Amino acid sequence: MADLLTALICASEKSANIARACKQEEALFQLLIEEKKGPEKNKKFVQDFKTLADVIIQEVIKHDIGKKFPELAPHIAGEESNHFENGLGETIIVKICQTEQATAELISEVLDGNLKAAGLLAKCIHEDVHIDSPDLGKVNIDIPMDSIGIWVDPIDSTNQYIKGQLEEKFKSGIHPHGLKSAAVLIGVFDRNSGQPIMGVINVPFDDVDSNLRWQGKYYWGISHNDLNICSIPKQFPEHLNQMSVVMSLSEKDEIKKALAPLCGERMYFASGAGYKILCTILGLADAYVVTADTTFKWDTCAPHAILKSLGGGIVNLAQALAEAKAKGPGATPELQYKMPNEGSNETEKWANTGGLVAYRSQKHLDNIINVLLA
Repeated sequence: MADLLTALICASEKSANIARACKQEEALFQLLIEEKKGPEKNKKFVQDFKTLADVIIQEVIKHDIGKKFPELAPHIAGEESNHFENGLGETIIVKICQTEQATAELISEVLDGNLKAAGLLAKCIHEDVHIDSPDLGKVNIDIPMDSIGIWVDPIDSTNQYIKGQLEEKFKSGIHPHGLKSAAVLIGVFDRNSGQPIMGVINVPFDDVDSNLRWQGKYYWGISHNDLNICSIPKQFPEHLNQMSVVMSLSEKDEIKKALAPLCGERMYFASGAGYKILCTILGLADAYVVTADTTFKWDTCAPHAILKSLGGGIVNLAQALAEAKAKGPGATPELQYKMPNEGSNETEKWANTGGLVAYRSQKHLDNIINVLLA
């Protein structure tokens, strides 16, 4: 299983390289934006975007993991359609070809014959990425490969990726918006139980170096049976007086008002579901709360696995409130990742309907549920 984790991290690093390459060339980046329409549009945003970088990254992850683990190829799913429309109105199916030249030619069709831009992307796609981490060699876990599936969000917080910069103004380590919230999310789940078991989060724009070039950072975690290991320290300082919650600025006013006595000044706002859960993972916030149906399985699978490895989790908020009302505190209906929502359209069938709470400890979850029940 160490081989699979290493492969996921390498795929996330290659994906981060592609995301950075697209962002660094503004003229290229403008070519890579196409508005999502119809059933693919996410209702959370007035304008939602699909980028060629999104599609390429998803296909790179599918290709690289499927090549190394052929039995997993049919069970890798993601947010994006790999059908892309160019300026001529032609629909091209984006895929990774056997050679760099063939991939460049295919991408150039999307870019209306821009061979230079296509060549730059193809070079990133076919470039070998290696990870030198002694900790990965220590991962000793046996998970049957024939029972797992993979959810991919190629660039979570696409809106911030397209428009954002590295935000210098932040509070308690949490960036309210900007490139910091863009992340590559790769989550592994058990196809029998639906439970998340392994996750990788890669932040392509974590910082800039002395030459003002973007630097990334990745995090990983595994939670399977009694084994819980991750790349993040498990001990965080306890805030005894008030807990902290991160939410979207667009969260309902009544929810903000209900949580205010619990959080005081430690109520934070940020973009990107993956980033807000990462803030919870890193101990920058005790919990992430969202009441709308605007997150999806590909947003939460990877960070959910990491949170589980730290003793936390992600629950369906509506179900948690209903069960707490019926049975009392302690009921934790954790999200599952194998079953679509019955009767939903193509866009909503993998939504986390009912909202969610991502938490680091049962105490934090109970506090939030009790406050919202009241």
